[in-house]
Formats: sequence, structure tokens, C-alpha cells
Amino acid sequence: MSDDEGGGSLYVLTAVLLTPAQFPSILGDDFPEACSLLGVAPGGEGYGLVLGQDEEGARWTVVVDDVSLVAAAIASWDCGMEYDLSPDERTIVVSLAGWPLELSVAASGIPEPHDPEQGADGTGRVPLAPPSAEAWGPVQRRMGADQIAREWADWREREATDGGAAAAAHPGLARALEGAVGYTKTPPPPGRVRSSFAGEGARTLRVDGPGWSLVARTGEAAFVLLDEEPGEVLTVPHEGDPDLPHLLAELDRIAVRPS
Repeated sequence: MSDDEGGGSLYVLTAVLLTPAQFPSILGDDFPEACSLLGVAPGGEGYGLVLGQDEEGARWTVVVDDVSLVAAAIASWDCGMEYDLSPDERTIVVSLAGWPLELSVAASGIPEPHDPEQGADGTGRVPLAPPSAEAWGPVQRRMGADQIAREWADWREREATDGGAAAAAHPGLARALEGAVGYTKTPPPPGRVRSSFAGEGARTLRVDGPGWSLVARTGEAAFVLLDEEPGEVLTVPHEGDPDLPHLLAELDRIAVRPS
């Protein structure tokens, strides 16, 4: 694709959506926070993030407002089909140096991926970079919840074995559940509560709040991760106050969903 702001061509490697219903969790607890990290306004239908390299091999993230085009490209790639993602230059919102996500691929025939000099994108910002995996914090907490959602069957089997009784009295778990209940009464920022299809009439829920993340499947189980418990996964008891099935149903009712 051609990038007028960067003055050259971009070899596209991948793309992701940045919408209230779908955005990389490493960017924030909600859609506005993710947008803020990239310096764009949290409005409209959201954005597509196109990640690639210029002719010198430098990493660039191009933010475009043509969400449908980026979604079509992602769907095609997921099906193993080729798709030439070339957004119209008029849809480019901003070009940012660096990548916010870790990529294991690179364009062939050009230098190895590297960050351009600070300020090369005109923003004066340090180039975007994926988070460190060495320290536990909000980013790693959200990434952990995403991993549980991807490996749901394994975590569900583990929950069925131990029942999560040891976590029932954890104050952090109580705080997270109280926050989740609060969302059902007072709408949180867009993207704090997301729902996606999980098969057989079930939905996968991803809920984030200050210092906590919840991942659940309606009609089944729920798990909580906390900033103050590095690497620990707390199982939400099936019995208690609030009633878990009712809470999950209410969260699903208010959640944003992919269109």
C-alpha cells in the first residue's frame, strides 16, 4: 500500500481491528484507553491497524478508518485466502512508528524489521513496541485473560476438578465481582464488557476493570486475574452473591458484540 504520510510504500504484514467490540487487549482496559495509547479519538465505528514495513525495513503502524476493508482482509486471511490490503490514502488517520504487537513475520527482500528514528512519524513519540513479558501488570493480566478464553476447554476441565473453593474468600475476587455488578447498573466505557460467539448458544465474555480482568462463558464458569496476584487465576465460585449465571447473563446483555 502507498503511505503518503510516510512518503513511500508499506509492505503489509498483518492487520487488527480497533473497535469497541474487538481490540488488542494489550492496548487498554477499554476502547477509549486503547485509542488514547495510539493518539486517536475514540469515535465512530473505530479503526483498522495495518502493520507493515517500509522500503528500508522500518516498522510502521498505519491507522485507517475503513473498518470494513480491514475486517474483510482479516476474514480472508483467516480462511487461508489471499487479500491485497491497500486502503485508500484518504482513509489514513495517522501513521505511527513501530508496532504495538509482537510479530514473527517480516517482508522479504528488504532489511530486517527495525524501528525508525524517534520522531520519524512527526509525532515526537517513542516508536510503538509490544509490552515486556518479564513483568506482571495490567497488560500481562489482560493477556492472561485472553489466553484463558483461547484455551477455554483446558481451563474449564481444571475448574471442574478443583472447584475454585480456595479463591472464594479472596478480597480481590470480591472487588472484581463488585465491579462487574456495577457495570450492569451503570454502563462502563465502551469495550470494558465484550461478548463473542462461543458455539452452541454460549457466549465468551471479556470484562476488564481497575486492576482486574474476568473471562467467562455464559452458562459455565468464570475466572478472574488480578494485578496484585502475578500469574494467578482465581475461579469464581458457582454459588454466592452475586449469583454467577445471573451476573453473566446481565453482563452479556450490556456487552458490545462484533457486528
